[in-house]
Amino acid sequence: MAQKHWLMLLRTPGVGSKTFLKCLAHCSPEALFAAPRESLLQLGLSTKIIDSLKNPRWDLIETDLSWLAQENNHAILWADANYPQQLKEIPDPPPILFARGDLDLMHFPQIAIVGSRNPSSTGLQIAYDFAQSLASSGFTITSGLALGIDAASHKGALNVQGATIAVTGTGLDRVYPAAHKDLATDIVATGLILSEFPPGTLAKANHFPRRNRIISGLCMGLLVVEAAKKSGSLITARMALEQNRDVFAIPGSIYNPLARGCNALIRDGAKLVETTQDILEELAPHINDRPLPQAITKTEQSNDLPEEQQNLLNHIQFSPTFIDQLVLTTKLTVDNISSHLLILELQGYISPTHGGGYQRNK
Repeated sequence: MAQKHWLMLLRTPGVGSKTFLKCLAHCSPEALFAAPRESLLQLGLSTKIIDSLKNPRWDLIETDLSWLAQENNHAILWADANYPQQLKEIPDPPPILFARGDLDLMHFPQIAIVGSRNPSSTGLQIAYDFAQSLASSGFTITSGLALGIDAASHKGALNVQGATIAVTGTGLDRVYPAAHKDLATDIVATGLILSEFPPGTLAKANHFPRRNRIISGLCMGLLVVEAAKKSGSLITARMALEQNRDVFAIPGSIYNPLARGCNALIRDGAKLVETTQDILEELAPHINDRPLPQAITKTEQSNDLPEEQQNLLNHIQFSPTFIDQLVLTTKLTVDNISSHLLILELQGYISPTHGGGYQRNK
């Protein structure tokens, strides 16, 4: 199989994944470049595309070939035996996947975790904890390497030496966002980074919805942790539903704008999730009868706290709670409450919210 012809077709102006796959249904890329104009016209290709096929710019793939010559870098072609079957099932699969890391992970059971780039501290903790637990059960955690929920999900899986896949919206010779360079290095060391975009491709807004269809296409189930009502995470969830994947969502307060997307998904038929057990019961048959881990519970009692602090914590909600409310419900003084709040915040039990309130993390 002439890999260079695949790479050249990918870089041919006017050829997207749908046109690429339409051509593959008739002949190989190598045969396509050798075909006469009449045959190319019969395929329904535009004159612009045909002109490019008859005069290929081979210099354009030098970057690709140079990148592929480096250790642990791969291009998985649609026709390859190790192209992921899950991805072939979606309407618009990428004809080539560029990859760095452990290719075997593409064929393991995957759960995608997505959500806000600017989540609450509670959302970050939920994503991290769920990723840890699900990775411990044998699932590969798939996400998009973005800020917020994506990063927390990758880190949660890595923390238990679990498997994780990052799907990016750029070429794999760069990291976006740049702040995740170390995280990307950690993922490549034990996991896998994928992209349909060839080396040298910069981040563009329209790349990320395309990336999202790969995230949902690879997984058997997708968990949305926090998402505003109009967000990329909801686009990913809709793609997952269209691809016949299970969609799960963490419910939240009606006052929390980051919960509105999840609540809307649940209203529209997504499975409400409060513990990892809710997901495992749906997808456990796909993890080869491995024992299920202990699920993360919605509320864990903190028996190591002094009684007065535990009592105060019991009155703090998982949505914004204000000191004047706590004065009424606990009968403690403002000074006493403020002192305990500082200790609970330092220990990670609560986080401050906008407007001077606090919300419980665990």
